[in-house]
Amino acid sequence: MPPTQAESVIRSIIREIGQECAVHGEMVSETLIAFMVKAVVLDPSNGFNMDRTLMKSDVQNLVKLCMARLLDTKNPSLDTIKMQVYFDMNYTNRVEFLEEHHRVLDLRLGSVTSEITDNRACSREELESLYRKIISYVLLRSGLGSPTDIKTVREVTAALQSVFPQSELGTFLTLSKKDKERQLKELTMIVTGIRLFNRDCGKGGEGIDDLPGVLHEAIPATLQHIDDELEKTQRQAYCYTAVLEKAADNPLMKAELQPYMLKEALYNIRQCEVFLQIILSDIITGAQEVEMMTKQLGAHLEQLKMTVKSKTAVPTSQVFPVFIALSTLWTSFQDETVIVGVLSNLFTHLQPFLDAHELFFPERVIQHYLSGVTVKTDTCRMKEHMEDRVNVADFGKLEWLFPETTANFDKLLIQYRGFCAYTFAATDGFLLPGNPAIGILKYKEKYYIFSSKDAAYSFAENPEHYIDIVREKAKKHTELIQLLELHQQFETLIPYSQMREADKHYIKPITKSESSTQTDTHILPPTIVRTYEWNEWELRRKAIKLANLRQKVTHSVQTDLSHLRRENCSQVYPPKNTSTQSTKEDSTGVPRPQIYLAGLRGGKSKITDEVKVNLTREVDEN
Repeated sequence: MPPTQAESVIRSIIREIGQECAVHGEMVSETLIAFMVKAVVLDPSNGFNMDRTLMKSDVQNLVKLCMARLLDTKNPSLDTIKMQVYFDMNYTNRVEFLEEHHRVLDLRLGSVTSEITDNRACSREELESLYRKIISYVLLRSGLGSPTDIKTVREVTAALQSVFPQSELGTFLTLSKKDKERQLKELTMIVTGIRLFNRDCGKGGEGIDDLPGVLHEAIPATLQHIDDELEKTQRQAYCYTAVLEKAADNPLMKAELQPYMLKEALYNIRQCEVFLQIILSDIITGAQEVEMMTKQLGAHLEQLKMTVKSKTAVPTSQVFPVFIALSTLWTSFQDETVIVGVLSNLFTHLQPFLDAHELFFPERVIQHYLSGVTVKTDTCRMKEHMEDRVNVADFGKLEWLFPETTANFDKLLIQYRGFCAYTFAATDGFLLPGNPAIGILKYKEKYYIFSSKDAAYSFAENPEHYIDIVREKAKKHTELIQLLELHQQFETLIPYSQMREADKHYIKPITKSESSTQTDTHILPPTIVRTYEWNEWELRRKAIKLANLRQKVTHSVQTDLSHLRRENCSQVYPPKNTSTQSTKEDSTGVPRPQIYLAGLRGGKSKITDEVKVNLTREVDEN
């Protein structure tokens, strides 16, 4: 079937399923229906062959099976899939979210920007109108106040006139479109910095909220709320795990638990835990950013106060960069406010999925089956087997990684999201967290951890067998594909959020070992072209020289004396340096001449009597 025709058939199937669900009172999104269609086709028990064209009966059967799953509201698996689809459609990492957020803001300001950059104002009224548009642009782009608030507009006008008076509009109009846009952004940042500084000094700041104060109150409250819900979710997961462990050795209890679909409920609660940890991690990152930015904001404001003090005029080269830095920081505060709001809203919409467990497995039923059972946390399970480590000598070809031999041990991408591969395969899909301290098995560039030493040894005997079991189990329970991160094995069902993080699948271990290498000094022959010349004038000089040689003729002359002669050479011994040494070293001292002249100052008589006395000692006296 051609791709276009196949897409048309799939769209018609999705549309039909959506209409049938609406008839039964269930409003289901097309994204969820599309995921369910792929899940039903992927399940081998349904008998669909993806290499064969769907017949009419196949389509009817597909619609029927999808309808049965989508209308089974008491099934934890459907709830898990709904939660996964919702989270995938609404969650974006911080970097991509901020990029999209800024792109949307630029798009909204596009019309205002075009009105300013495309303006060809000439008359006084037109120039005044253009200046008012620039003021509105500065207000809208900064997000600090409303363009309809008179006090805010006056404050922005005063700040803008101090750095960009209306008399400079003529120069502004001569710029290119890109230069105009760049200058508008720069003016917005400077004006925003001025307003923030005035607000800190108590001289302005109309319409500016105290974002650092708001964030310092909102982030801890949100963190506490999500952390409490995460603890509750983990506690419920520990209870489910304890009940399933108890039922594993009790066939009667296992039969009693069958209607509750406890394993599917465990998948659901573990998926909730994963999503809550993602949200919590993002908010913690935001809290760290806010803490750092608050310190920078205080430092910049203090720097401005020291620079300005009581001066009437300050060089723009000193204050403008600080104003721009203030504006950038405030934009980051605005971004963090939006992120916290989005994450809080995402958490709020996940709340119904968390509350649904009271319907799946009521608290009274849990307590009944937990009688006489010790509920262990994931940390307790790890501590129990902390000393049980794999002996590498027991395995010839398999590679095991340990914390002391691997530099990036904590950053490795563990398969199945850190759950024990052997336990899941051997116990029909039971999720038990693995313990990295036992040892991480590296098999075909993938990394596996296990809940115990025995589980590690059993898996290592035949890894492919257990990997195939996990894959087949995921085909029947498609919620496991995202929960266990089996994206490479099921490429048609990769969530968009996981596709964006594909780079992390290629993290390799950096093992620590002592090694040395030795290479030849020059392995390859040199490729330096000695005749290469980079100087154009030198090339021209050589070209002229070669051109001149074309007009020259070489002559040779031979005389009778040089006829049949040959060149001779002779060899001599080079002179050598010689030195002698006497048997005695001696020295002589010559007396220093000393002559004294008396009477040079004169006396009472008019005639000066000069007396010259030789005080030089005799040679013999030395």
